[in-house]
Amino acid sequence: MTKVLILGAGGRIAKHAIHQLMEETDVELTLFLRNAKRLGNIDSKRVSVIDGDVLDHLKLKEAMSGKDIVYANLAGEVDKMAKVIVEIMKEAGVKRLIFITTLGIYDEVPGAFGKWNKSMIGQYLGPYGKAAEIIEHSGLDYTIIRPAWLTDYDEIDYETTQKGEPFQGTEVSRKSVAELIVKLIQHPESGIKRSLGVNKPDTDADKPAFIKTT
Repeated sequence: MTKVLILGAGGRIAKHAIHQLMEETDVELTLFLRNAKRLGNIDSKRVSVIDGDVLDHLKLKEAMSGKDIVYANLAGEVDKMAKVIVEIMKEAGVKRLIFITTLGIYDEVPGAFGKWNKSMIGQYLGPYGKAAEIIEHSGLDYTIIRPAWLTDYDEIDYETTQKGEPFQGTEVSRKSVAELIVKLIQHPESGIKRSLGVNKPDTDADKPAFIKTT
């Protein structure tokens, strides 16, 4: 049975992925987050929950022990977190990492949308870009995921672009990103050493449609 550690398990993408993994696979999940109460009651012998901080080396190392895959869905000091995650994975002998960042870290978003995106989230691009750089030089079997602007639409509809290609579209549902993550967990040999942009097809515009112009 594949053993998966989910870091930042209280996030909305992670919750979709957890639900799908429980419904469609037999993987064993360890859910790691700062406030375990955010998850509610998960009644399953295949799930364990750890209340902790990724920057707590000892607690993270205990959580990492014996795992096959680490999926990180984090916010905040993501560059520092990436450094710790890589270090602990190497110590624990865990090779497979799926890590969520954001669009724009390679200056890959073209045109008016790229300018708008940078004006909105420019302060986050540095830490997320540094996190990606740390992971890309880690020697791990990583997949970096760079979602477009996220929606809560109840749909699975997405396409991907590779690092070095212009980012496509402006938005994507959290459910779609979770679908991609679950596929990578089900087929851990796929997407290795890849940084994938994720967007809903045919959403090219100056900004996401759900952002109202004032």
